Amino acid sequence: MPKIRNPILPGFNADPSILRHNNTYYIATSTFEWYPGVQIHSSPDLANWTLLTRPLTRKSQLDMRGDPDSCGVWAPCLSHDGHEFYLVYTDVKRKDGSFKDTHNYIVTADTIEGPWSEPVYVNSSGFDPSLFHDPDSGRKWFVNMIQDHRRRPRSFAGIRLQEYDAEKGKLVGPTKTIFPGTELDLVEAPHLYKRNGWYYLLTAEGGTGYEHACTLARARDVWGPYEVHPQNPILTSEPKPDAALQRAGHGDIVETEDGKWFLVHLTGRPITQFRRCVLGRECAIQEAYWGDDDWLYVKNGPIPSLEVEVPGKYDEKPYWEEKRYTFDAEKGLHIDFQWLRTPETERIFKIQDNRLHLIGREAVGSWFEQSLVARRQEHFSYDAETVIDYSPTDERQFAGLTAYYCRYNFFYLTVTAHADGQRELLILSSEASWPEGRLQFPLADPVQIPNEGKVKLALSIRGKSLQFFYALGEDAELQKVGPVYDASILSDECGGHQAHGSFTGAFVGLACSDINGTALEAKFDYMVYRPVRHESDRYE
Repeated sequence: MPKIRNPILPGFNADPSILRHNNTYYIATSTFEWYPGVQIHSSPDLANWTLLTRPLTRKSQLDMRGDPDSCGVWAPCLSHDGHEFYLVYTDVKRKDGSFKDTHNYIVTADTIEGPWSEPVYVNSSGFDPSLFHDPDSGRKWFVNMIQDHRRRPRSFAGIRLQEYDAEKGKLVGPTKTIFPGTELDLVEAPHLYKRNGWYYLLTAEGGTGYEHACTLARARDVWGPYEVHPQNPILTSEPKPDAALQRAGHGDIVETEDGKWFLVHLTGRPITQFRRCVLGRECAIQEAYWGDDDWLYVKNGPIPSLEVEVPGKYDEKPYWEEKRYTFDAEKGLHIDFQWLRTPETERIFKIQDNRLHLIGREAVGSWFEQSLVARRQEHFSYDAETVIDYSPTDERQFAGLTAYYCRYNFFYLTVTAHADGQRELLILSSEASWPEGRLQFPLADPVQIPNEGKVKLALSIRGKSLQFFYALGEDAELQKVGPVYDASILSDECGGHQAHGSFTGAFVGLACSDINGTALEAKFDYMVYRPVRHESDRYE
């Protein structure tokens, strides 16, 4: 088999759930506060993946206005029971402090592209739910971590099991905590499987940082008792801090048509001496095999491998291609783009006259309604640019180009105006300002620009360095504006929370705010995302 290089889904693609159906592979990943909810990629060969769909597209399925950063959709589980697809997901309304509000739902569809059904509410007892379709009995089992706010220092209280009745659309029968976890702690992300008369329970432990891991246990009965793998954990980067793939954990397994097995898992690739994962939690794959003792082992594990043999041969050309996004009302917004939290897109953007109109709403970083349309950063170095047509009247109206992680961490080159109405360029940044979420002062000196005319805005990231540029007019030469910023703060490690608290990744995109409340629109002609191979990049 040919070798591919991990990760298979670069950039923010966390918490993978994998499924093979009709010889096509699908991976569902978490989207957190980004809308629409859940990313589903497809592949014919485990090597080449295409973003296919995001199934949670309607207000009735998902409304995340008010969800804090790194809340929203956690750890979806994609499965098929022989008749239809099932997607289980959590909408997290609160995660910090002693309590977590985690509402679990199920939607179904006849085809992977949808349409997906109205959601069935299941429970709120914990997060990371999955659904296991027992191939022998035909029964369905709902399994999720359980939380107990009385536990100290963490509320993780084990893995809970209950039967799910699809016809009634609810949980039925007794419920039981079937697995307390191991000494690795913080047990979550359960997936159940059945093979050779054994029920196997794959979980994540150790948190989402550098101690993350995959733990495997098994039992003869679905209710347990479960014994732990003799070489627990089966996957982790923790013993090897210099490994290329770090933070390895939260996995799922799949069997190929010819009987080979693979484990997909989240991972991170740190840069700088501070070990910052600027691309967030990515998705990698490892070959696995069943031993004579009926235990699953990761080939060359437990440390994850950067290069892995898979059935398909990877074509790296699409990964390095420039993306030039134009705006067509009939085609709609390109699938690469997402926005934050709201299902009511008509209030934040529209495509008209072959331009993207962003409708000024709340300030950048709002947890309710901000106009920000962005795509994932998938490369350690890249260029981005756009052309904006915008006529602000004061300092409370601003729009432009942003490199964004969350309300606590962003860089934002804006077209705005002085209090006297004179238009100007101003860079807003909120570098590692948790818990205040304040702009960093002093701001870079504003650049006065004419009150009329389009402005080209651009940025370049080379590893940890970010530089903004601008030009007056589409054909003028770009010139630098502002200092060189530390782009590495657009990372989980600096994402506004303490350890194990930031879960997304860096984006680049277009934004518009009008905190006067007059909904002034900014018009964008296009956006370019241009990957760059750079000598400072350790992995490329």
